[in-house]
Amino acid sequence: MSLRRRLTLSLVTILVLFAINVGTHFWGSYARNESMIAYRNSVNAAQLSTEVEQLLNDQRQQILVLSTLRDTTEDQLESGELEQAQGELEDIDDKIAKLGELSHDVTQMHYQKLRQSSIVLLEGWLAFYRNYNDPQYKADMDDPLPYLETSQRLKELEQRQAFIAVQRANIIDRTIALTDRITVIGFFASIFLTATLGFFLVRYTNKSLKRLKTGTQRIGSGDLDYRIDNIADSGELGDLAAAFNDMSDKLRNAMQDVSNARDVADEANAAKSIFLANVSHELRTPLNGIIGYSEMLHDELADGQDIDREQFQSDLDKIILSGRQLLSLINDILDLSKIETGKMSLHCEEFLPGQILEQVCESLAPLLRDNNNELVASNFSELPPLYNDPVKFRQIFTNLLSNACKFTQEGTITITARALPAREGWLEFSVQDTGIGMNRTQQGRIFEAFVQAEASTSANYGGTGLGLAICRDYCELMGGIIRVKSAPGKGSTFTVQLPSGSESDHAVA
Repeated sequence: MSLRRRLTLSLVTILVLFAINVGTHFWGSYARNESMIAYRNSVNAAQLSTEVEQLLNDQRQQILVLSTLRDTTEDQLESGELEQAQGELEDIDDKIAKLGELSHDVTQMHYQKLRQSSIVLLEGWLAFYRNYNDPQYKADMDDPLPYLETSQRLKELEQRQAFIAVQRANIIDRTIALTDRITVIGFFASIFLTATLGFFLVRYTNKSLKRLKTGTQRIGSGDLDYRIDNIADSGELGDLAAAFNDMSDKLRNAMQDVSNARDVADEANAAKSIFLANVSHELRTPLNGIIGYSEMLHDELADGQDIDREQFQSDLDKIILSGRQLLSLINDILDLSKIETGKMSLHCEEFLPGQILEQVCESLAPLLRDNNNELVASNFSELPPLYNDPVKFRQIFTNLLSNACKFTQEGTITITARALPAREGWLEFSVQDTGIGMNRTQQGRIFEAFVQAEASTSANYGGTGLGLAICRDYCELMGGIIRVKSAPGKGSTFTVQLPSGSESDHAVA
């Protein structure tokens, strides 16, 4: 359960207890108020009953006196006295009616009996007053039954009301005791529950926050493999722990990427340093030859002796060869620079690839003789013409055949060409040698610029590591691909696939 849900549940529980306490308080107040009203009505009814009883008794005594005077004297009842007597009877009737208003359901029966008897009694008394001056009116005011019956009904009602007042007082006491008990229980329950929930919330939150603190300290100290686990929260704290773990992963990955980038940069710098050393060596070799033979020819001309024309011609040939080697190396560097800056372009024209391959093979005859290698070439006369860049085509196979001659001693170099049956309009060329070969790691590096298969390759065989990188870039620029298949000690096979098409095909493309 999340921290938010725990806090919400705790708050709702406390609010429910508070609502129960408030409801109990209001219910108790309402019950006490109702009981107090009923008790007050009972007390007022009892007091009113006593008052009515006293009025009835006084009126009874007054009527008895008047009845005696009427029988023994001839005094008349004045109109003022009659109105006063009627007013007193109306007052008694009103008070009895008010008793009905103060009566409860349980006393209605007693009140109805009182009301009936009081009506008979009061009507008899009223008739007596109205006919007091009439000599013909005969009234037996000495009969006590109506008065006694009314008095008896009034006492019964008064007793019943007193009983109800006692009951109401007891109910009030019990209500007060009950509400006080419920209030005290709710108060202590609220305190207990609040303290318990607070304790568990503090314990739970403190435990989770300690784990988060430990995790942040470990992550901050560089331990990016540390994970904040065992947080029993699916909400905010769990999300915070997951965010810290995710941050740790991203930091670790970022640091790994930075480390890899640094390693790649270091390797690139090392490769460029090796490349510069190799280039310096490769440049120095033909330059030393050019300078050395030039000085020799200069000295021979300065001696004034007869010149050995054959030797002179041989030295000039070596100077020219060294110059061409130097020019080829500079051209490779310039070509790679153009490729990397995106300024290398194709100069397409239609040519016969077989003729160019034959020319390349003839130009490598001296290198084949130096290493005692044999060149085996297939029949190129049946190859269709290509519409592409012939200069780059020549450069690709010059580099491939030069490498094959360089890394093969007293072996065989085979060059083949064919049309691909599975891909119409494509030609495939293969250069296979029986040289030193390469393992998988070396094969993955040879097409990178400034990189050779091994650091010792340049020292043992020469070269700058640019040839195969230029071959790959030229193949991709011409719309083709180059692959290598090799094994240590079993030679290597380089396969080049190029598209063949007309000038219109290239224009559409």
